[in-house]
Amino acid sequence: MRPFGRAASAGVPSTGAPASPAAADHLAELLRRSARGDQQAFADLYDATSSRVYGLAVRVVRDQAQAEEVTQEAFLEVWRTAARFDRDRGSALSWLMTICHRKAVDRVRSAEASSRRDTSYHQQNTTVDHDVTADAAHASLEAKRVRDALAGLTDAQREALELAYFGGYTHREVASMLDLPVGTAKTRIRDGLIRLRDKMGVAE
Repeated sequence: MRPFGRAASAGVPSTGAPASPAAADHLAELLRRSARGDQQAFADLYDATSSRVYGLAVRVVRDQAQAEEVTQEAFLEVWRTAARFDRDRGSALSWLMTICHRKAVDRVRSAEASSRRDTSYHQQNTTVDHDVTADAAHASLEAKRVRDALAGLTDAQREALELAYFGGYTHREVASMLDLPVGTAKTRIRDGLIRLRDKMGVAE
């Protein structure tokens, strides 16, 4: 889990507590230096945030070994794409957690796809009832509607909704992960749900 084998950096929390403004600034600076190829800064960033990133991965994939791999994949992407971080769009920790959440969801989807492939022969050689086929088609259309509606939300709303409803986190946990007051996190989730409902209503 800790390829650099070092203790967490002082002054930057690696627990579930929201980061202080000073700690958030420090993480942003570490990301900026990492984008310039500073390996020491990246090691410090890893030590300061890996436990929280790993905790999110465990919550999504439900397997410690898989979560470790997701964490490493997430930090590899952080190293490659650190220059894309924009402080005006959110905190460094929020950016890291978003990358981890996407990697974890991809891992779950990949596992589900593998499971479907394992049973494909049986499915292809079984007569499928017309109603089952219709239900599957309807579910696929509904999923597309949700994806299209989510794409129409703001980045902040979509991020909060994905953590709350796809990641299964409470409002307080979402606030902690995104370095937000609980009230702000609740507002983003509520506004996102209202906007999502309205967009899906238009699609009907």
